[in-house]
Amino acid sequence: MNRPKTGMPPLWKGLVRTLAIVAAVAMPLHAASAQGKPRPKVIRDAEIENLLRDYARPILKVAGLAKQNVEVTIIGDRSFNAFVADGKRIFINAGALLDAETPNQVIGVLAHETGHLAGGHLARMRQQVAGAQTMAVVAMLLAGAGVAAGAASGVGGSSLGGAAAGAITAPQEMIRRSLLTYQRGEESAADRSAVKYLTETHQSAKGMIETFERFESEQLFISQRIDPYLLNHPMARERIAALEQLAKASPYYNTKDPPALQARHDMMRAKLVGFMERPDVVYRKYPLSNTSLPAQYARAISAYRFGNMTDAIQKIDALIATQPGNAYLQELKGQALLEAGRAGQAIEPLRRAVSLSGNNTLIRSMLGQALVQSGNPAYTDEAIRELAQTTQRDPDSVEAWRSLAQAYGRKGDIANADLAAANGYMAAGEFRSGQELAARAKLRFPPNSPGWLKADDILAFKPPKIDGQPSGRRQ
Repeated sequence: MNRPKTGMPPLWKGLVRTLAIVAAVAMPLHAASAQGKPRPKVIRDAEIENLLRDYARPILKVAGLAKQNVEVTIIGDRSFNAFVADGKRIFINAGALLDAETPNQVIGVLAHETGHLAGGHLARMRQQVAGAQTMAVVAMLLAGAGVAAGAASGVGGSSLGGAAAGAITAPQEMIRRSLLTYQRGEESAADRSAVKYLTETHQSAKGMIETFERFESEQLFISQRIDPYLLNHPMARERIAALEQLAKASPYYNTKDPPALQARHDMMRAKLVGFMERPDVVYRKYPLSNTSLPAQYARAISAYRFGNMTDAIQKIDALIATQPGNAYLQELKGQALLEAGRAGQAIEPLRRAVSLSGNNTLIRSMLGQALVQSGNPAYTDEAIRELAQTTQRDPDSVEAWRSLAQAYGRKGDIANADLAAANGYMAAGEFRSGQELAARAKLRFPPNSPGWLKADDILAFKPPKIDGQPSGRRQ
């Protein structure tokens, strides 16, 4: 959306902000009220990301998006929500993963968001918003003319103020409702596309219906106070009515998730509980009487986060004994030791995890950090190899860049240390610090060498502006 020009009436600026709230398809209704809250963090986890990739892959293929490199990004928010904000990423809240009891329920959510991507809903929403801006200008002018006419005819005092406010507010409300109506139509289209994708991949749409039924039970408590025309999604009961017949017509409606996939799903939920909840909540969800692998997983994670490290390692080792080829259990042991300040002991389980996972980038990053934090000079070259590979594949990894800077510093390679540190600051959004270090690094490299060119690229970067100020600018 273009920024409003200088001198634009304040109410028009306010309307632009209102339109911005509904410009991203499937954003939650409370997005505007959450602006003052801290931004939820992105969760990075090799096990969960791989599982979500497996969930999404067949859906993206039948939707014609297999070659688009669409990523699923996990947001550390406890509410049940998912959305798309560009053409390359599906965002899903950790709360949706925690609440979904089956893989099919998550797959249904991903299928719905894929429907938005494949349908080009984001681009069309931007066109709708652009059209609404033009409508708003016309409506504002007409409202202003009405106010002027009222003043000329002798309408006086407080009634004029009320008439003016009503005349100006009415067009804004009309436009907002028009946009929300359009968005509800796109949500319904995405639902229908999702059922189509699920059927073509021989999967059930029952998980979608179950999700909407949960939403419906939640909305029953507030439905009398909701104006359905002020929602950006159809009411849950409407979605169920629209989809149930279509979903049940599929020959795969009663198809169950494979047991192995359900087992991975259960481990994912247990992992999130272990990392996100307090110990009392963990033990309430997974009491000692529950001896399943997911329950042991959640309790082991909680033990290393809040308890005695010796007890935590014993619990993790017991898990490894049951599944010695599970890369993520080895990773958990390495992570626990690394975060406990025992980096040297973390190296071997992390090496095993890298091998068992097929050189997963996130696990290699953790191994590189352990090699650096061990303080052993014999590991420096290995650390540089691991972290250089990691940052090449995942250039947004702040910790990997910073560890790589440390490793180069230990070798006395100050030019590459400065360049790595500069990349770390840029990945963190601290653009001024990143460019200051890039300028210093550029002076240390031979002109036109690879390092010199990379530093020059950082210096040429123009930070994005937010409300007229560079987002990385210090006030």
